[in-house]
Amino acid sequence: MSRVFLIVLDSVGIGSAPDAARYGDEGSNTVGHIAEACASGNADRAGIRKGMLGLPNLTRLGFGEACRLASGNVPPGLEVNAAPQGRFACAAEVSAGKDTPSGHWEIAGTPVTEEWHYFPNERPAFPPALIREFCSRANLPGILGDCHASGTEIIAQLGEEHVRTGKPICYTSADSVFQIAAREETFGLDRLYEICGIARRLLDPLHVGRVIARPFVGKSAADFTRTSNRRDYTMPPPDGTILSRAASASRAIVSIGKIADIFAHASTGRVIKVHDNSDAIDRVIDTVASLPDGGLAFANLNDFDTLYGHRRDVVGYAAALEAFDARIPDLTAKLQRDDLVIITADHGCDPTWRGTDHTREFIPIVAWGGNGDIPAGSSGVRSTFSDIGSTALRHLGVQSAGAMPLWE
Repeated sequence: MSRVFLIVLDSVGIGSAPDAARYGDEGSNTVGHIAEACASGNADRAGIRKGMLGLPNLTRLGFGEACRLASGNVPPGLEVNAAPQGRFACAAEVSAGKDTPSGHWEIAGTPVTEEWHYFPNERPAFPPALIREFCSRANLPGILGDCHASGTEIIAQLGEEHVRTGKPICYTSADSVFQIAAREETFGLDRLYEICGIARRLLDPLHVGRVIARPFVGKSAADFTRTSNRRDYTMPPPDGTILSRAASASRAIVSIGKIADIFAHASTGRVIKVHDNSDAIDRVIDTVASLPDGGLAFANLNDFDTLYGHRRDVVGYAAALEAFDARIPDLTAKLQRDDLVIITADHGCDPTWRGTDHTREFIPIVAWGGNGDIPAGSSGVRSTFSDIGSTALRHLGVQSAGAMPLWE
């Protein structure tokens, strides 16, 4: 029986989407601009990386050609002289957003049909009545922040005051999100998770996409560092995701990284938390050896977005892409005869773009199998991410919701 390994490279967009101007993102291109920076020598850093962007394994499978479909050009360094050995495509999003839940839910076959609630970019960002109720229910002396902010910057600015006062740092961004930062050693991780749960219940009626726990450690602004104990509290996804359909068909499911949080732990099966991208791909490879026939493994590699995209770190992003590419042979070597691997993304986060937010972009799709029977070549420009989920379900022999598979 067939198995599917679906891997989302968080924020690895490949060119501005047709409606990018609506989001202020026309001209954004996460992979393209990183590759251009590498080609011009602007992404060299001693001990980290140097030279052209090198993704030989992804390129061999058709990644550069997926970029061409999205933007009209193959980014420098991603050209290939031979026909791609994998199936490749790009896809535009129909959901009204450029965030993690929207992208993942649409990949899973359930686009977001209702607009998220976004908090205004002003101070205060949150309705005063909401904050009063939050502080009352959570027994808090108040909050700090109450604004749009970069997570690392606001922790540096307000972390010491948070330690003195016990007030959590609450902030938002261009996404539909309510983020709460607190120091693990003094505020307590369990306490942070508790108040995030309270905030989640208060924000459900507003249709806010996520509440995110952002724990950090350190003694002062000079060394405050966010930890891997982040937790996302997401609204429940719509009915009919590939996870729920696979579960209804009694298939084994493994959720790696933050997938379980993104889908509010609905039909997410065995949940494997990870520390970083390297740990995530290790867990994917481990799962190849243990996933039962007919099973689905769904993984998210978050460092691209959190560590490099939002922080506008072109060098780090390029190095992370190259590190992932180097692991593809390890994964391929473990595949069984009827396995299918699909690599894709959920949105963009162009590190050369203005601001620190996500960018509305096409996503890449690269697919290959364990026995070479996945037809190589182009699946063109797809009008929805949902074609990915439909392809996965067809390979598993599970009925999909009607989107078009990437190949017949």
